[in-house]
Amino acid sequence: MTAYAELQQLLLEIEAEMRAWSVWSATPPPASALQSIQPFAIDTLSFWQWVQWIMVPRLQQMIEQHQPLPPNSNMAPMAQEAVVNSGIKSSKLIDYFNSLDQLLTHSPSASQ
Repeated sequence: MTAYAELQQLLLEIEAEMRAWSVWSATPPPASALQSIQPFAIDTLSFWQWVQWIMVPRLQQMIEQHQPLPPNSNMAPMAQEAVVNSGIKSSKLIDYFNSLDQLLTHSPSASQ
């Protein structure tokens, strides 16, 4: 499986688990909230909003356009904190973000 295919599968699993825990929203945040320059848009979005409205679309675009993937990732600690703070009783989300970090950090980015 290519890095793009693995990434696509992980994004689907993250979305499905977020939907199962009702942290995937049908309503987008205000456009101004999406313009944050802070890491994870922490000043304007919840972690889950950032995942849904910024991270997933950007990674999807990279997959579709076969752009180089980010050379490293360290999202799992934020995901773990968000899981705890949201009262989510799922280790799957943390596992998915650990897998995402490993995929992006250990895969050659452009040749996949």
